[in-house]
Amino acid sequence: MGTVIDSHFLALTAIVTVGYQLIFFVVTALLKFDKVTDFAGSTNFVILAVLTLVVKGSWNFRQVVLSMLVVIWGLRLGLFLLMRILRWGEDRRFDEMRDNLGKLAVFWIFQAVWVWTVSLPVTVVNASDRNPSLQAADIIGWIMWSLGILVEATSDQQKLTFKNSPENRGKWCNVGLWKYSRHPNYFGEIFLWWGIFVAATPVLEGAEWLVIFGPIFLTLLLLFVSGIPLLEESADKKYGNVSLYRHYKTTTSPLILLPPALYGKLPTWLKSTLLFEFPLYSRSLSPENWYN
Repeated sequence: MGTVIDSHFLALTAIVTVGYQLIFFVVTALLKFDKVTDFAGSTNFVILAVLTLVVKGSWNFRQVVLSMLVVIWGLRLGLFLLMRILRWGEDRRFDEMRDNLGKLAVFWIFQAVWVWTVSLPVTVVNASDRNPSLQAADIIGWIMWSLGILVEATSDQQKLTFKNSPENRGKWCNVGLWKYSRHPNYFGEIFLWWGIFVAATPVLEGAEWLVIFGPIFLTLLLLFVSGIPLLEESADKKYGNVSLYRHYKTTTSPLILLPPALYGKLPTWLKSTLLFEFPLYSRSLSPENWYN
């Protein structure tokens, strides 16, 4: 099929994303129903991947594989988050937004930007007329995606099982992969999207390399905005006075999976410069709560 609006489908995907998010925004605003928020975000990725693949109509192997990887990730995450929120109840992130249309709108706008930006590598690959033979970057990217989704899916299920057990009520999750990272699910998500980018590189030329802003945006978002900082603050407020929690926090990597025995012995400067142990992750803990 021919070009739609622009040769890289940037305008097409932007229009579709804004329209899709707008529908769910209206539902949320009118019905005060925010259980579909994460589902709307995750499935939007699926729509963009399938849409750009079909509209271009090339159906080359690289395009099909990358699109399928996004579809698998989006459906898995979207259904998991939907089932979880239906079981747990309301999304506490919206406690201060449900009656504030402005704040709610900002959230949905930001979600649309997130979907469109992070989807850029797949969008550009699906829009491209180039189809070089398979390269090492393709295989490396697919392996990265496979490891990333395995870590994300495993850690999500481990935490869900932990939270659903009555004996763990009021405790923080420190089982399975959560022994080696305070946020293994985020590590998996970041890793798989960098894998998507790596697998897209054989096609990229010139300004198309700017699609690297997709995984960069996702990484910065989870590290500094709506991911780790919010969860760290919440956990610190709940468990900051518990010595076992403070020990867990000082010996467990915030993102990259590492053995606690190793991470706990590393110097602070190394943790903060190379392993993402940023001061903002402990801003809710008073100095007297820390110990070496």
